[in-house]
Amino acid sequence: MELSTVWFVIIGVLWTGYFVLEGFDFGVGILLPFLGGRKRSAIEAPPTPADAEVEKRRRVMLNTIGPVWDGNEVWVLTAGGATFAAFPHWYATMFSGFYLALLLILVALIVRNLGFDYRHKRPHESWKRRWDVAVFWGSLVPAFLWGVALTSVVLGVPIDADKEFTGNLLTLLGPTSLLGGLTFVALFVTHGAIFVALKTDGPIRADARRVAARVGLPTAGLAVVLLFLLGLHGGDAASWITTVLAAAALVVGLWFNLKDREGMAFIGTAATIALAVATYFLILFPNVMPSTTDPAFSLTTANASSSHYTLTIMTVVALVFTPIVLLYQGWTYWVFRKRLTTQHIPADVVLEHAH
Repeated sequence: MELSTVWFVIIGVLWTGYFVLEGFDFGVGILLPFLGGRKRSAIEAPPTPADAEVEKRRRVMLNTIGPVWDGNEVWVLTAGGATFAAFPHWYATMFSGFYLALLLILVALIVRNLGFDYRHKRPHESWKRRWDVAVFWGSLVPAFLWGVALTSVVLGVPIDADKEFTGNLLTLLGPTSLLGGLTFVALFVTHGAIFVALKTDGPIRADARRVAARVGLPTAGLAVVLLFLLGLHGGDAASWITTVLAAAALVVGLWFNLKDREGMAFIGTAATIALAVATYFLILFPNVMPSTTDPAFSLTTANASSSHYTLTIMTVVALVFTPIVLLYQGWTYWVFRKRLTTQHIPADVVLEHAH
């Protein structure tokens, strides 16, 4: 197997890891205003006891991902760096052509991460509500745009003979690409709800299971339609197999969720996302960025890759450091494996009528 093909597979694995791990982070952030409960009192008024309980629920949700979200984001940085080093022409075309979409994703991630870090800095109710909004939109926007961007790459974009993207942001917003964005959001919400059920106990756990059950079936429908359309576009036997397996994994995950077996349900949704991303990359190969202008202008694993020497050095480095990173991240999840409840959250200090 050519090293360029090996690195295409590695980049696919990195994106899979990112969407599986960061996917439940996005899902928790999107669910924060809903699964966390709704605060009733006005922003200027002191919170009621019911509002205090809502605040605890939201803090529990954020604490489920608090120790891991920043580690999960490293996967996308590694995927981007690997693309830059292994396929510089792919990186240049994609990051210049998708500049505005990627900028929106970056800004949204920064806003979301600020919400994680700054929400608790002040006890003011208005302060927390604003950061809750930031976490929500900072999770929804990247989830949607990643789906749009990845679907657009698989479908193909206008690229000229100089390997330059000749479209604009509206080029990426075709019906199938928008369906891809919506499907990614639905998958991440289902994945996030099951993660909350896995990491919590008490009423919020039961509520999370109900949300997963309600969202799961529409998600399955969207995913089947999307992967079917992509399969018609350029699928082969392998991609159709992963499509069927992705649908089966989601159904099995939802069944385990109904049986109150959140661990198996989480494995099911994780497998669904992994198989869906595998389907994308199987349809894409041997292209890395198909051209709708002329198939001869498409970027492939052969014409977009770095030199054999560069890929060899990268392979050695990956073989040495990848196991270390995986062991460390696995250890982090093991340390923070216990369930959380609102009883673990201390009473909040409240400043009445403060802004």
